[in-house]
Amino acid sequence: MPAVALNRVRNIGIISHIDAGKTTVSERILFYSGEIHKMGEVHDGASTMDWMDQEQERGITITASATSCHWHDLQINLIDTPGHIDFTIEVERSLRALDGAIAIFSAVEGVQPQSESVWRQANRYQVPRICLINKMDRVGADYRKVLTALNEKLSARTVLLQLPIGLEEKFSGVVDILSSQQIHFGEEDQGRSLLSEAADPSLTEEIAQAREQIVEAAADLDDQIMADYLNGRTVDSARLIAALRKGTIAGKICPVLLGSALRNKGIQPLLDAVGLFLPSPLDSRPEEGINPETGKSEIIPCDPKGPLCALAFKVVADAGRKLCFLRIYSGSLKPGDNLLVSNRMQAEKVARIFHMHSHKRQKLDIASAGDIVTATGLKSVLTGDSLCSSAHPLLLAGLDYPEPVVSLAVEPRGPDDRVKLAPTLEKLQWEDPTFRVTEDPETGQTLLTGMGELHLEVIVKRIETDFGVRVNTGRPQVVYRETLQHQIEHREIFEREIEGRINQGEVRLQLSPLPRRSGLKISIPDQLDETLPAEILASLPDVIDQACQSGPIAGYPLTDLQVEILAIPYDSSLTTELGIQAALRLAISQATRKGSPTMLEPVMELELSVPGEHTGRVMNSLQQKGGQVAGVTTQAEQDLICASIPLTQMFGYMTELRSATKGRGSYTMEFSHFDQAPEETLKRFGL
Repeated sequence: MPAVALNRVRNIGIISHIDAGKTTVSERILFYSGEIHKMGEVHDGASTMDWMDQEQERGITITASATSCHWHDLQINLIDTPGHIDFTIEVERSLRALDGAIAIFSAVEGVQPQSESVWRQANRYQVPRICLINKMDRVGADYRKVLTALNEKLSARTVLLQLPIGLEEKFSGVVDILSSQQIHFGEEDQGRSLLSEAADPSLTEEIAQAREQIVEAAADLDDQIMADYLNGRTVDSARLIAALRKGTIAGKICPVLLGSALRNKGIQPLLDAVGLFLPSPLDSRPEEGINPETGKSEIIPCDPKGPLCALAFKVVADAGRKLCFLRIYSGSLKPGDNLLVSNRMQAEKVARIFHMHSHKRQKLDIASAGDIVTATGLKSVLTGDSLCSSAHPLLLAGLDYPEPVVSLAVEPRGPDDRVKLAPTLEKLQWEDPTFRVTEDPETGQTLLTGMGELHLEVIVKRIETDFGVRVNTGRPQVVYRETLQHQIEHREIFEREIEGRINQGEVRLQLSPLPRRSGLKISIPDQLDETLPAEILASLPDVIDQACQSGPIAGYPLTDLQVEILAIPYDSSLTTELGIQAALRLAISQATRKGSPTMLEPVMELELSVPGEHTGRVMNSLQQKGGQVAGVTTQAEQDLICASIPLTQMFGYMTELRSATKGRGSYTMEFSHFDQAPEETLKRFGL
C-alpha cells in the first residue's frame, strides 16, 4: 500500500447512543470506499465490524473495532464504538487516541442519554466532531427538532449543511446548501451511483435562508468573511468551507449532515465532509508529554522523524497473548524495535505490527507518526501505558476509568476449570480496565465487578466460550460505598520492632463527611513541608487513598469524605517512613469506626421509551421501586420517561418492562451518583 501524506490521513471514531446506526454507517463507509464488496446488516448478524459471536447474536456492538479504508485520496482509520453504557470504556479509550469523530443521532429519538455521555467524553478529550442525523426515512423523523436538542442539551453550535428531499418514507436524497445541488442515491445499485443536479426552484428561498446561517457561523470564525458579510458582499463556498473547517477543528462548531444509512442514503457526502472538516494528525492539538526523569513537560510534534512516542489505548487477549492497539504520536515503529514503557521504566520489544480490519490483520513493515496500529510481543503493556524511545522517555496522559457498580460471584465447576480460571480472568482484565476481580474475605468467593448486568453477562459468556472455563454464577450484587455521618478527630501512635529496628510514627488527623458526589478529598497542611522528609511527604496521599479503599462496615471504598492531616510529629532518630505509614493506616481504620459509618448505594439515571398507553403503568412501577421521575417527553408514538432509581431495583427489570408494555418498551441507564442506602440495606449490614 503506497504511503499517504499525513495531511490526507483521518483518524476518526463513530459515536452515538445505542441503536442510532453506528455500525450500519460503518458498514456503508467500507462498502462505498471499496473495502468490502457486500454489505452485511446488524439485524442479520452479518456486519463487518461486529465480528464477535455475542455481537452477532445480540445485534449490538460490544467492543470497539478498528479498520482502514480509502476515500479518493484520503486514508481513513476508523473505529466503530459501542453505544451501550456498560461498554463505555471502549468509547473512552477510543476517543483518547482519535483526532475526530462522527456523532450519529436518530432523526426520531434525537439526543438520548448515551448521546450525552459520549458527547461529554469527546469534550473531555477535545475531539472535533461532525454530526449525522440518521434515520431520516423513519416515521416521526424531525431533523429540526434534533438540531434544537443538540444546541440545548449538548451546548453545541450546529451548522446545517444539507436539507432533506422529502420527509419520512418519502426521503429520497439531500440538497447541498453550499452548492445548491440536490443529490439522489441510486436505488438499483445500493446507493453507489449519485445523481447530482441543480436544486428544485421551489427550494430557492429555503436554501438561501440556510446558506445565510452558514455565512453567519463562518463570519464568527473569520474576520474577512465578517467584513464581507457586513458589507453585503457574496462569500464563495471555498472560503466558507475553510472557515468551517477551522471552527470545527477548534471545537467551536459542529457541521451537520442528513441521511438514512439503512436505505443507503447520505454516506458519500458524509465521507466528503470527513475530509473537508475533520483534522489530520498535523491539524490536531499536539500531544503533551512529561519526561519522567526530569519532570518537565514538552510538546510532541507529529513528526515521523522524531523520537518515538506512542500510547497503548487498548489491549486485547489474542490466542493467549497480548495484542496492543497503539496510537503513534511521534517517530516510527518497526518489528524488532526496542521500546521503553515509561509508566514503569520497563524495556519491551515489538514482535510484529499490523493494520486491523475488524478482527483481521494486515502485516506492516513500518508505522509512523499519525498512524493507528496493533503490535504483538509487548508482554507487560496495559491500557493507558506510554511507549517511547529509551533515549527520550516521555509519559503521556492516561485515561479516566468509570467506576464499576455491579458484582457477581463465580466459582469453577471442576478441577480443570479451577486451574484455568485465574489466568483467564487476568487476560480479561488486560482487555477491560472497568472489569475488576476480587475475593470476598468472608466467603472466599471470586467476585467479578463490572459496569452492569450486561457487561458481566458478556464476560461470563466469554469465560465459557472463548476460554473454555465452566463456571457457576450467583445473582448480581450491588457495589456499595461507605462514608461517615459525623466528624471525628483521632490520634494514633505506632511503635514496633521490625527486622531489628524500632519503627515509630505518630499521626493526628480529622475525618469530615462531605456532601454527596464529593468523592474522597485529602488535605495535607503546608507546614509539613518544613518538618517531614520529601520522600515521606510524597507517599502520604497514596497511603491515605489505599487505606480508604476498605471501609469499616463491609470493606467497600470510602467516599464523600475529607481526610485532613492535622499533625505528624517527626524525630529523625526515632520516626521512620514505615512507622508513619502504619500509624496513618491505623488512624483511618480506627477513626472510621468512631464516625458513625453508613452505607451509600449507587443511583442510576434512567431513560425509558414506552408506548403512550402504557406510560402511567410504567411510572407507577418506578415510583413503587423508589424511583423519581424527572420528566416525560412525547415523541411520535412513544413517550420518553427520564428518572433516577437505585440500582438495587433494576435487576431483571427488562423482563418486567416488557411484560408491562407488551414487549414494546425499552430502557437505557447509566451511573449517576452514590446516595444514602435505605433502612433495610443498613439492617442487612448490621447497622
